[in-house]
Amino acid sequence: MTTKDLPNWLDPARWLPMTGSEDKAAIRAAILSENPTERELALMLSPAAGEFLELMAQRAQSITKRHFGRTISLYTPLYLSNFCNGGCQYCGLAADRRATRAVLNEAQLRHEMEAIQTMHFEELVLLTGERMPEADVPYLKKCISIAAEYIHNVNIEVFPMSGSEYGELAEAGCTGVTIYQETYDQVVYEEMHRWGDKRDFHARLTAPDRALKNGFRAVGIGALLGLADPAFDMLCVYRHAKYLLKTYWQAGVSISFPRIRPQMGGFQADFPVDEKMLAQYIFAMRICLPDVPLVLSTREPARVRDGMAGVGISKMSIASKTTVGGYSEDSEESTEQFEISDERTIPEFCEMLRSKGLEPVFKNWDSTYREPAAYAKA
Repeated sequence: MTTKDLPNWLDPARWLPMTGSEDKAAIRAAILSENPTERELALMLSPAAGEFLELMAQRAQSITKRHFGRTISLYTPLYLSNFCNGGCQYCGLAADRRATRAVLNEAQLRHEMEAIQTMHFEELVLLTGERMPEADVPYLKKCISIAAEYIHNVNIEVFPMSGSEYGELAEAGCTGVTIYQETYDQVVYEEMHRWGDKRDFHARLTAPDRALKNGFRAVGIGALLGLADPAFDMLCVYRHAKYLLKTYWQAGVSISFPRIRPQMGGFQADFPVDEKMLAQYIFAMRICLPDVPLVLSTREPARVRDGMAGVGISKMSIASKTTVGGYSEDSEESTEQFEISDERTIPEFCEMLRSKGLEPVFKNWDSTYREPAAYAKA
């Protein structure tokens, strides 16, 4: 994919210069703006804006409360398979890692779903590696149908698909797809993805379009912070979100903020993002996208998640396992994709939320609304 093939919203010619010496008055005005644009976001992402973190936090918290109340939506992930053909340098499940490979069969999946159901979750994300014979579209379709018997809101975080394949999964009961571009820097993207289907930058970039055109109701996007210039990637995520919200105005769009975590292979981030930077990016995105759900997973340590809950972040995973299965007593542990940091139990986590005046929400919709989105049929 060349620069000329990029969608208009990702056109490099439209980038705003960030010198690192932005005017402090302009940064303050950006934070307090009632109608912030990409220009204000660029100012808030700049290194100089780090001095205004408290003001950004106050503004982000006020906006979050206004649009999401005092609630935090909760979900949990379930890894169906860790087979993968990818050569991602940063992933513990890349094809050249000495990982123990596993895939859930129907009986094992039902045991996992029964265990998850006792936790009262009503939102689940099913995950796999890249497309493999062990976990292809027919396998996913079957797993989604089974999961939908237990959970109202079934989402996927898997490999990019064709429009017709997304349509099949929507008909099976899948409602949302999460697909991180990892990095929007094409040069770094090619360096990070050494081989496999995931090397196709364009196929991944356009996957949310194909999903929303074929029956999905929601998409989650994000960049893996640490792979490339994080401010650049955050601007790209913002542009991507604005494009999706405008084009598929009836859809739900959410944004996640994953950072590089320790994993098999020992990859070290070339652009490390510390906790202060992460908070700055979350606050900036909340100010510029006031009604978009912002997600923070158990990749992050408890202190970070506690501080971000309700202050920009409106949705979190809990009780997460990054092994295949892991919820039922008879599940077999396999190599984790990455290490989680927040290992608190559901009661412990919910107690923390309530101590902050926040209410954990396990369910906010019903399966009767699982029909393919109206705009997909237009």
